Amino acid sequence: MRLLLVEDEIKVARFISQGLKEHHYVIDVANDGEMAYELAYAEDYDLLIVDLMIPKKNGARLIEELRLNGINVPILILSAKDSVIDKVEGLDLGADDYMTKPFAFTELVARVRSLLRRKQEKALPLLQIADLKLNPSTREVTRGERPIFLSNKEYAILEFMMRNDRKILPRTLILEHVWMDAYTIGTNVVDVYINHLRNKIDKNFDLKLIHTVYSVGYLIKGEE
Repeated sequence: MRLLLVEDEIKVARFISQGLKEHHYVIDVANDGEMAYELAYAEDYDLLIVDLMIPKKNGARLIEELRLNGINVPILILSAKDSVIDKVEGLDLGADDYMTKPFAFTELVARVRSLLRRKQEKALPLLQIADLKLNPSTREVTRGERPIFLSNKEYAILEFMMRNDRKILPRTLILEHVWMDAYTIGTNVVDVYINHLRNKIDKNFDLKLIHTVYSVGYLIKGEE
């Protein structure tokens, strides 16, 4: 799951992002409303966590503009503004939940899980390529009748590839999608994980699904 945290306080942003990464979420951070708006359009996020008091474009305006322009990703407001009026206004603008600062991190994680679960329960479509199936709601992966057990990173790469089937995905794009600190990691780590996926998905099957595009990256497709 990929989340966007919109928070201008550096220490708070670092604390939240590090904690959520430990719960196996991929986190991007925007420090102002304009940056958040651009990222929300450029990336396919599963959830936005938005502070209201942010520079350049405040959180309320950000949420309103996202909703008016058809961005329906779940939004959790996380703000020091704790009046009933603030909460009502935030929810009326299109947010799905509202938490006040200071907060217990365990509660934040529980609310994130709840919002993501609600999103998944809206019948996320099963992804399928040939006899390979991935259920985004349960994270179950099978090839034929055989269950395939993946690590968090392997699953994230496979889901990303299946959502972009038949598209050539450069190593750098895969890296940026799966690893938040991509700038510190060499692209060879993608090759390592692709090799792991091949051993689990393509080994012992005549039809190979994961293909190398030399000097560029990888693609997944269901026919020769």
